[in-house]
Amino acid sequence: MKKMLSRKNIFNAVFIVLVLVLAFVPPAKALVLEGLMTIGFFKPATDADQAAGSAVNLSGIRFRDTKGKIVDLGNLKGKVIFLNFWATWCPPCLAEMQGINKLYERFKDDEGVVFILADADGNLAKSQKFMDKKHYQLPVYAVDSNIPDVLFKGSLPTTVVFDKMGRISYNESGAANYGDANFIKFIDRLKTMN
Repeated sequence: MKKMLSRKNIFNAVFIVLVLVLAFVPPAKALVLEGLMTIGFFKPATDADQAAGSAVNLSGIRFRDTKGKIVDLGNLKGKVIFLNFWATWCPPCLAEMQGINKLYERFKDDEGVVFILADADGNLAKSQKFMDKKHYQLPVYAVDSNIPDVLFKGSLPTTVVFDKMGRISYNESGAANYGDANFIKFIDRLKTMN
């Protein structure tokens, strides 16, 4: 019995339990990722001199909010668009929400910047409930049309930022800290570009 309770065995058991919790409990994994973001990991890569990317025909790419209002990206020309595809079951998605919320809080009163958080759960009510529980004011939408592969290939989370002319200026899959000061400067830069 004494051999079973050795320091090595106790350490191994604790380690295995931690690995299992991280593997099977999405909120625990999200919490670890969020902590890593807080200390500086997962910064979104934006080039300080990043030029506008490729133009995409945004007309007909539609999203529906919780009240049934339809937003067509083609009607948002002249605005910077922050589009994030996410799901409540996705730990990296949950981990980046605090940073996205920080970015949103910075620009929520700016009519030149639009936020669309596209629910990949297929359950808009569940996604809104998550936002309400976390006290985030982030605007949640359901996808209401076909999404071109150039924008979303199915990996979660995926974030796409369009400049005022509807050109892709940022398109990345995977978690990132969008509340980072450099990303905020990136959005400010896009607001001044033509």
